[in-house]
Amino acid sequence: MRKVFFVMAILGCLVSFTSCNDYETYGEKKDKERAAIRNFIAEQGINVISEADFHAQGDMTDTAKNEYVYLNNDGVYMQIVHKGYGTPVQNNERVTLLMRFFEMCIMDSTQVYNDTDPYDPDYMVVQRTGTSYSAYFLSGSLMYSTYGTSSVAAGLLSPLPYINVGREDDETGHIAQVKLIVPHSKGHTTASSYVYPYYYEISYQRTY
Repeated sequence: MRKVFFVMAILGCLVSFTSCNDYETYGEKKDKERAAIRNFIAEQGINVISEADFHAQGDMTDTAKNEYVYLNNDGVYMQIVHKGYGTPVQNNERVTLLMRFFEMCIMDSTQVYNDTDPYDPDYMVVQRTGTSYSAYFLSGSLMYSTYGTSSVAAGLLSPLPYINVGREDDETGHIAQVKLIVPHSKGHTTASSYVYPYYYEISYQRTY
């Protein structure tokens, strides 16, 4: 009986040891995320510039050089493809924006998008207070239905201080378009839960 108990104890320790080895700490997950972002930047030939250089260029990135600015406060990498026409969201303004997007998880290449014909764009209500932006998706939005929450990831609001959000019929020209690399800390619920970074191509447009 003692021999059986001893064997069972050894097996239990082995199982426990294996489980511990399979467990990843939050720090290890963040290391993997940072490595994935570095690899993605290298693979895509992205040229990362500082905020100082970005401001010196009129808050623009050179798409010919595939420039992305690293936003220190957010940890987001951003390329402004088109700054857009119209005006930015004003202080104390509440506005509904139409958002078309392509989303890809950098870790496993899972994709979600609404930017191909026929498309059904998402609508989000944005409130600006000083330098802070908050937003929520209206029901029926793809982001809302995919992730089960109306909350808008903070990283998707990072471009708003730097772009104009006019309506399509305001004048001829491009609506605002950006590309983003968003770390889990500024991402949606799935990004936060799994510590996954996401890549985005997004256009923003005022609805009314």
